Amino acid sequence: MEKEWILEETRCVMEKDTAKALGSGDLPVYATPALAAFMEHTAKELLKPMLKEGETTVGTHLHLDHLKATGVGKTVRSRAELLQGEGRKMTLRVEVFEGEVLIGTAIHERVIVDGNKFMNKINHMI
Repeated sequence: MEKEWILEETRCVMEKDTAKALGSGDLPVYATPALAAFMEHTAKELLKPMLKEGETTVGTHLHLDHLKATGVGKTVRSRAELLQGEGRKMTLRVEVFEGEVLIGTAIHERVIVDGNKFMNKINHMI
């Protein structure tokens, strides 16, 4: 990991991203499951350039703290940073901000897999 691996993405909180819409709560605020998905997406995109053809990553662990409520229409920014790579296992720190306010932080682990082999294994389990 000779280069610094960091990626930032932004998105607008939509009604479909709320706890009320997702069923994780009763209020129309940015849902923890939507926050988690945004974090995982940014981490996945950060790792893409290091993958070989046919490879992808799958999330295996997400230790998340949702620190502050965010309303519909607000812009949130996710920042993923690769902390460590050990073989196929990648460990990342992901933070999400509303403006300059930290609203969520996580340590996230992803594993590099061959997409076809992974899906063949899953399909044979059914």
